[in-house]
Amino acid sequence: MIFLPKDFIETDEGFIFAVVAHGIEQGKVLCFLRYIKLDESWIKVDTDQANELLKEQCPSYLYYSALLDAKLHAVAIDKIIKHYQPRERLQYILNKRQYDEIELDLIQLCDLLQEIGMDLSHIGITGSLLVGVQKQSSDIDLICYGRDVFHQCRASVAKLIRQNKLQDLTEEEWISSYNRRSCHLSFSEYVWHERRKGNKALINGRKVDLNFIDDTSNTDTMSYQKCGMITLQCLVMDDTYAFDYPAVFKVCHGEYDSIVCFTATYTGQAIAGEMIEVSGKIEQTLEGLKRIVVGSSREAIGEYIKVIHA
Repeated sequence: MIFLPKDFIETDEGFIFAVVAHGIEQGKVLCFLRYIKLDESWIKVDTDQANELLKEQCPSYLYYSALLDAKLHAVAIDKIIKHYQPRERLQYILNKRQYDEIELDLIQLCDLLQEIGMDLSHIGITGSLLVGVQKQSSDIDLICYGRDVFHQCRASVAKLIRQNKLQDLTEEEWISSYNRRSCHLSFSEYVWHERRKGNKALINGRKVDLNFIDDTSNTDTMSYQKCGMITLQCLVMDDTYAFDYPAVFKVCHGEYDSIVCFTATYTGQAIAGEMIEVSGKIEQTLEGLKRIVVGSSREAIGEYIKVIHA
């Protein structure tokens, strides 16, 4: 069984976790608790609620990853009773006979993408739609498997916006998105960076987000240790992996060769040739290789990437 970021897994305690890393570590899937079952209904929990609940009820799911040098959640393979996979779920929804309003918006979006040349076999759906707990206010979170597929989908969304078949986010939507992120940037800085990424749109007033997952094997097994915070300015040399999970920006700096980003807020944040300011945690291997990590915790308080000269 292959586990990828944005998959979900369920345990018999009535927990649904979002997978946050490729593969497994010590026989466990790295993840974070997102939903709990209460009176036959699934309830979404935030970070603090999730940690507190597991501490009280299932401390075995609290986990320290030596590879990531981070505290998160992890579930042993034999504890998983259901594996929710975005591509399978999207095909299931597309072939259903009855739909709710959100699923109808998703189907309309997929029809538009298909008409413009997208192959839906490389597309999936995550978030609440993946586990069937969507509500009227839910967004549509599409997953694109493969770098070329993702960039083709971004271009398709831009074209559909120009054709007025999709719409750009309204001021109200941008404010809502900004407030949910709780990021370190000002509102105007946040919107400037987000607009040019081309991974957001509206369909019938519902927000659509595009996400990229590299479903090839992940062979990075280097272990890093955190060793302090830093804020500095540097030049981005390579943005090939700017939308990956985690995102990686190769930079020109005497001491650090890359910035690694584990939070979606700063995915795709900079383009090669741009000067950026970055604030994050220093991580170092035993061999002395150093990098800066943004998103060292789920909230990434005080950690950011922003362009200071395009």
